Amino acid sequence: MKTATLVFYGVALGLLLVGLRELLSGFEENKCSMTYMFEYPEYRRVALPRHVTRLYPAYNLYLYGEGVYAQETRGLKLTGAPVLFLPGNAGSYKQRSLGSVALRKAETMEGSVHFNVFTVDFNEELVALYGGSLQRQTRFLHESIKAILRLYKHLKNPPHHVVLVGHSMGGVVARALFTLPRFNTSLVKLIITQASPHLAPVLALDPHLLFYSAVRQKWVKEADKLRNITVLSIAGGYRDYQVRSGLTSLPCSSGDNNKLSLATAVPRTWVSTDHLSIVCKELVLATVRAFFDLVDPETKQFTANPMKKMAVLNHHFVRHPVRMVGDTDLTPTSFSDPEAWSEVNTLRLVYNSPKEGQVKYFLFALSSRRRVYSHFYCRSSNLQEMTAWVYGCTHKIGSTQFTVECEWQRQVSRTLSVSVPHVLSFLSTSDVSINSSGLLHIIELQHFHQVYQAFRITVESQCKVDKRSANVYRVKVPWFGEDVPSVTEVSGMLHTSRPDNTSCVLLHIHTAPNCHYKVSVRTSLPRMLGQILRFCGPMVPVYVAVTLLLACGGQLRSIQKTKRAVNVSKAVAGGLQLHKVNLPVFILHLLLEDIWSTLGLPAADVLPASSPDTSFREDLPPVEEWPHLLSPLLYMFGAAVAYWGSSLLSLLVQVTSLLLAPLHPSISRDCGTLRPWTQVLVTVCLAVTGRGCCGAVSVFAAFLLHFYRVLRLQMTERSLSHMLNLLSESTLQEVRDDLQLHLCLSALFTLPVMLSAPSFIHWFRNLYSCHLDPDPCSLYTVPLVIVYVMLININTSALTH
Repeated sequence: MKTATLVFYGVALGLLLVGLRELLSGFEENKCSMTYMFEYPEYRRVALPRHVTRLYPAYNLYLYGEGVYAQETRGLKLTGAPVLFLPGNAGSYKQRSLGSVALRKAETMEGSVHFNVFTVDFNEELVALYGGSLQRQTRFLHESIKAILRLYKHLKNPPHHVVLVGHSMGGVVARALFTLPRFNTSLVKLIITQASPHLAPVLALDPHLLFYSAVRQKWVKEADKLRNITVLSIAGGYRDYQVRSGLTSLPCSSGDNNKLSLATAVPRTWVSTDHLSIVCKELVLATVRAFFDLVDPETKQFTANPMKKMAVLNHHFVRHPVRMVGDTDLTPTSFSDPEAWSEVNTLRLVYNSPKEGQVKYFLFALSSRRRVYSHFYCRSSNLQEMTAWVYGCTHKIGSTQFTVECEWQRQVSRTLSVSVPHVLSFLSTSDVSINSSGLLHIIELQHFHQVYQAFRITVESQCKVDKRSANVYRVKVPWFGEDVPSVTEVSGMLHTSRPDNTSCVLLHIHTAPNCHYKVSVRTSLPRMLGQILRFCGPMVPVYVAVTLLLACGGQLRSIQKTKRAVNVSKAVAGGLQLHKVNLPVFILHLLLEDIWSTLGLPAADVLPASSPDTSFREDLPPVEEWPHLLSPLLYMFGAAVAYWGSSLLSLLVQVTSLLLAPLHPSISRDCGTLRPWTQVLVTVCLAVTGRGCCGAVSVFAAFLLHFYRVLRLQMTERSLSHMLNLLSESTLQEVRDDLQLHLCLSALFTLPVMLSAPSFIHWFRNLYSCHLDPDPCSLYTVPLVIVYVMLININTSALTH
């Protein structure tokens, strides 16, 4: 039985580790580039009113600068367009890429348009885990915006609003501005967020993170009033395991054209980045280019026209047509050297440039082909730059060789459909063959629309000619603005479930003519486990707590019936009881389905919907639930964490007690206990400390007191085991029973300590204020302290009575 238990929990832990590995590293390499500075950065502190510095002593506002520009702005006489960068969770205000790139581009253009990039110092607070500072950061941001605009009062046409760029939680704080009762909405007209979890917190560890709900409801209920506020949300893709991209979608109605959510489909970027690298060079360049196009040429400040703002953002972040924004000049263009022209009368062109550069023009007659063919497709390799015209080099003198391929095509004839395998059919494969007759083929992946689905898509090619360009595959998800390119194996995963039945996932295969391709779609168990942890990972600690509670219940029943405590590993192994947890919940949910939410009961464990707010979308279909397998699987993961975690705790107790044994010789089962009056005194002191200082500190101190009791019991058990010939075996058994009981309790007591750790860390890093306000642990500090201290003296003999 013990062997079977070890095998079961070993397999469960293995599946959990496979899912974690896929979640943390199951993606392509980071292709994001770094930005470089030419001069040393300087951060000039902006003076704030005295009442602001008194209310927010840990926060500051800075102006970014380099070199000559830093010297010119020493007196804070500014003339540029204001941009304010907001760091995220534990983020530093010394984010220089945006300001540095904007400064260099302004110098290159040699124009009068430039930007003043400000940054806020939020003291690197852990606002992703501790929500008590979010409201304070929002109010300070409001004061910062007013302080920035006051710096431009000397101008004839001063700016009236500030552009906000928020990374991670900074984007959430930017949108939270509009929840302030006295906030003037005209102060902010454009917000760009990078990997910001707009829909829900990544981990809801304290009630103050309900801040998210207030922000969502504000933007949903007052959607008409906030329609002219332009918001762009950019996600990091699958490399960002800290904030899954599905959380970055903006909750807004389908008719609001001023809200835009993207994943990895930014033109000329197309990279999946981790949470910090989303401020990489490619994305920063796109942002800065958009800034310059957003400036009104007359006022030299950001435009307030919503239509122009969306046109610019669509140009740089959605579909880049290469030509300048607003360029409608269709005047004829003259070309020199007319003898270099060649008219193409065939359906396909392949041109390989010679080693020596020469001018070459190709003419395609659109009028004679457009009735028969739906698309004209061109691709090129090794081009030096992108322009509105396809060409290899700007000068005749050049040694770079390149290839241009163009063809006419009917997209309907190039589109095939394949049904993906069922999510549990790990052995079956869906195949489709393509005899390539052109440069592009499209495969519709039918029935692929849920986030728990995960596939491994492989493409095998056989060509008659060995010398060919590398194949490129691209997955397009129409409902989420996702565009994932790859030159190797394709990962079939989704960030959000399909909101309707009008679209499907597309696989674009950029092929070579006269080649045979075989596309195979197979369910991937590691990626499916990674998807489950990506979306439902925060539920695992709940099942850990359930397992440990049932383990403690098993210990009490064993003591009541046999007057003996079972081994802690055996007790925790018995905590996986589906018939006591999943079955009653399933039956109740089935019987009370119509009034479940009316009774205020929590939702069943299912994969999240595309959006937690459906008040603004009446056409959303019901979410396809997967509770019959999802909840037991999460329970198994939680039980595995509890089982191996308690085993690790037992090992830690043994090692620590061995080191402390010379200092604390123990031969009594009462070692480490407290006298009644000491219990009362300790409880009162810890309760007062928790209410007046930080609740997490009191909880941690009470846990250490109980843990010391466990250590003394382990020392006593070791000492008595060597003195067995002098004592009765029953005395040693009583100590062992107490040890197993307290080990089980200690494993359970570890959870509140871990869940309150963010509050403790936040308080410890901000010792300038001895009282944590607000304190998310305040409600349960006193009950936990009482329970921890009371159970220090408990033993199996007392429980039998």
